[in-house]
Amino acid sequence: MIELDRRLFLKSAALIGCSAAAHPLMSSMTFASVPSDNRLVVIILRGAMDGLDVLQPYGDPMLAKLRRDISAGPERGALDLDGFYALHPRLQPLLPLWQKGELGFAHAVSTPYRDKRSHFDGQDLLEAGTGNDLPVDRRIGGWLNRLLQTMPGATAETAYAVGVEQMRILSGDAAHLAWAPRASLTLSPQAQTLLEHVYHEDPLFREAARDAIRIGSETEQGERGKGPTADAQALGAFAANRLNGQSRIAAFSIAGWDTHANQEQALGRALDRLAAAILALRDGLGPNWSRTTVLAMTEFGRTVRENGSGGTDHGTGGAMLMAGGAIRGGRAYGDWPGLGEGQLYADRDLMPTRDIRAYAAWAMRGLFGADRDMLERSIFPGLDLGGDPKMLA
Repeated sequence: MIELDRRLFLKSAALIGCSAAAHPLMSSMTFASVPSDNRLVVIILRGAMDGLDVLQPYGDPMLAKLRRDISAGPERGALDLDGFYALHPRLQPLLPLWQKGELGFAHAVSTPYRDKRSHFDGQDLLEAGTGNDLPVDRRIGGWLNRLLQTMPGATAETAYAVGVEQMRILSGDAAHLAWAPRASLTLSPQAQTLLEHVYHEDPLFREAARDAIRIGSETEQGERGKGPTADAQALGAFAANRLNGQSRIAAFSIAGWDTHANQEQALGRALDRLAAAILALRDGLGPNWSRTTVLAMTEFGRTVRENGSGGTDHGTGGAMLMAGGAIRGGRAYGDWPGLGEGQLYADRDLMPTRDIRAYAAWAMRGLFGADRDMLERSIFPGLDLGGDPKMLA
């Protein structure tokens, strides 16, 4: 495949406007290389995943009273894990990872963000890794970028971003570039004519543009009929390919977790994509899977009580999924706060018992030797790291 020159994309995007903006690729991906054999993958789950449905605490008797139609445990098909928690049935493809100790969860976690429950603010704070200091100062960048700034010898992986927003989690002063899998253009006939006209006198760019258009057309045709998980599989497979090379840190996002209505179907589809991405990572990484930690994080949880539309609303405490051969899986981490009277946050949400940033920080400390003081002051300003959850094998 001939890759588009970055100048070609930047120069032509201003001309083709809506055609580039309408590109079907909806997830961005970023990479960085660091002097380590360990790998870290961060998946941002955009839309606020309902952790109470993904990892169902059916051993708490209040769950069945507060949720009569969703999150009902093994009686409704969920997969029992340990007698207290049950796994959502759409994550059944990941059950072998749990059994091998390569899948785990942290429950009752959140960022310091409270009460306003805005997706945009919540995601900004999650990726910035800061405290509850809205609006987020864009100059501070993301917490993965600040990690790179503390690591001597870290270099950027050459990459591209095509028609997608930048992952804020890797933005900042440390060298980095963005990459999107299947980096090709799918243009209307009018836009193709315009692009060929603009670069008619430049043989190099003219041929690159033609190849990109051809590849875009072939990719679009090839993706038809592959099913709703095709993009997620592509994200995981592409990330694995880069991580098998020089890259050691990858971050990408999966959308579709906002389940105000018809949660059973909407969440199921999102979980299918998440499972597909994780399995594609495992399969693609091969032996390097044993040195990999995957953290799937969301901006906040959802309400404990289901609403009248078969869904849940924006909440506070939620769950984080962790996977990889480098984790100590087959267990759920964290202190369970309970769902009874007086145990909920604002009488509506799961009470957070640990800052989600602490799990990310302990992963960075174990994988890359990040200094504790640096983690608490610079990478995650204001974080109380607390005790080691011993999440890494």
